[in-house]
Amino acid sequence: MKQGIHPENYRPVVFKDMSNGDMFLSRSTCKTTDTVEFEGETYPVVKLEISSTSHPFYTGKSKLVDTAGRVDKFMSRYAKTRK
Repeated sequence: MKQGIHPENYRPVVFKDMSNGDMFLSRSTCKTTDTVEFEGETYPVVKLEISSTSHPFYTGKSKLVDTAGRVDKFMSRYAKTRK
């Protein structure tokens, strides 16, 4: 890795998928105050709503994720035009 090209706060960070609890370690400059124990070490943690371990494209399973009633709002609008 070239010296001097990365920001000062480039460090190991754990990313946690909140939908299934899966975690993975990577390097990032994300700002976070939360920490988590991962493989015997304490790291900063960034919480994700969805990752490759829970996304339907990668898992092959269809899962309805409703964020703030968006699906219900769409269905009610679609039902009006469908009649």
